[in-house]
This record gives sequence, C-alpha cells and structure tokens, in this order.
Amino acid sequence: MTLYEFNVLELNERMEVVNQQGTFLDNHITKLERCNLYAINKFFVEVFYNADTNTITEIKSFKTGELLNKYSKDFKKGI
Repeated sequence: MTLYEFNVLELNERMEVVNQQGTFLDNHITKLERCNLYAINKFFVEVFYNADTNTITEIKSFKTGELLNKYSKDFKKGI
C-alpha cells in the first residue's frame, strides 16, 4: 500500500490497515495529546487518541519531516 492509497481511505479503513499492516514504533504522550507511531511499508502513521472518551480522534500519515522530530530524542537514546 502506498501513502496515497492510504490517504484516500476513510478513517475506519485507515485504522484497519494500521492494525493489520502497521508496525508499532513508539508513542508520544503529553498533557495535550496521546499518539502512537506506526510504520507501514515506506511511510509513517500517527494515531491520536482521546483518553477521556477512549476514541481515535485523528490519523496523520507522512514519509519524513517535522512530525518525526518529537520521536527522534527517544531513537537517539537507543530505545
């Protein structure tokens, strides 16, 4: 699956692809957001959660860039 093919899917379909094909890499938790990072083929997917309602609020997909920066400090430590 390509990034473009992933992006044209509905939210539920994207989450199904993440569950079936995604490799969990890391999570990022702050007071404002909770998200998990996954790899699928040659792109990354962030899944954002609302802890109060226990629901998925957003799914962002990307190949590189600023969105990976919040995870890079953990990767540099060797996690």
